[in-house]
Amino acid sequence: MEVGKLTVSLRDRSGSGKGGARKLRAQGKVPGVCYGATVDGRIEPLPITVDVKQLRGALDPVRKRNTVISLTIEGGAGPRALHALVKDVQVDALRRDITHVDLLAIDPDKEVRAEVPLEFNGKPKGTIEGGQLRIVLRSLSVRAKPSDIPVKLAVDVSPLEIGDVIHVSAIALPSGVTSVTGRDLAVVTCAAPEAEEKVAAEATPVDGAAPAAGTAAPAAAAAPAGKDAKAAPAGKDAKAAPAGKAAPAAAAKPAKK
Repeated sequence: MEVGKLTVSLRDRSGSGKGGARKLRAQGKVPGVCYGATVDGRIEPLPITVDVKQLRGALDPVRKRNTVISLTIEGGAGPRALHALVKDVQVDALRRDITHVDLLAIDPDKEVRAEVPLEFNGKPKGTIEGGQLRIVLRSLSVRAKPSDIPVKLAVDVSPLEIGDVIHVSAIALPSGVTSVTGRDLAVVTCAAPEAEEKVAAEATPVDGAAPAAGTAAPAAAAAPAGKDAKAAPAGKDAKAAPAGKAAPAAAAKPAKK
């Protein structure tokens, strides 16, 4: 195996379907497809069989999927040589094994689209005051010739204070590289501490909103008694019944003879 070189083979119908894929995996291989454009023009999608171990060995450990691969396709009328990039890799959600590979045939002298990882350097000034660094984008889509694709793009976050944002337009790009990702998109920000945000939200009343749970509603003020309002005096003949004595029973009327 050699970095930047990979040999694959055309896949026939026997390698199609779930059964064919299982047979290939048992041999350490997976189905794939190669499409795109070469120096001679566009090519029709070609079903191929890819050796997973050889594919990993062909990728530069630094450039990874942006490695320009000298690809040899065996089978058919004869071997076919072209240049390619790894366009997509499908991975099993449980086993984490590679299940399918897309290779993009390219013309080395023409621009292609690629994803370049972002590297964040420095410590934001705002973190001294409790600010939190929040990363929005971890990679940038760019267009460049295959040989000009950067390994990574550095982003200096040290000047960030609370509330500051770095946008795509602020990232320095090497010569020959243009951004496909929108220039106005946020890349990283230094946000205010969550505790302060929560306190501020709770301190701001919302019209018509019910008081928060656990907060007692203010008691209504008692209306002042009017000047002419006087307590009704107890009646002169009204006497309190002595405590502990039963009220006298009513006298029984004599029965008529």
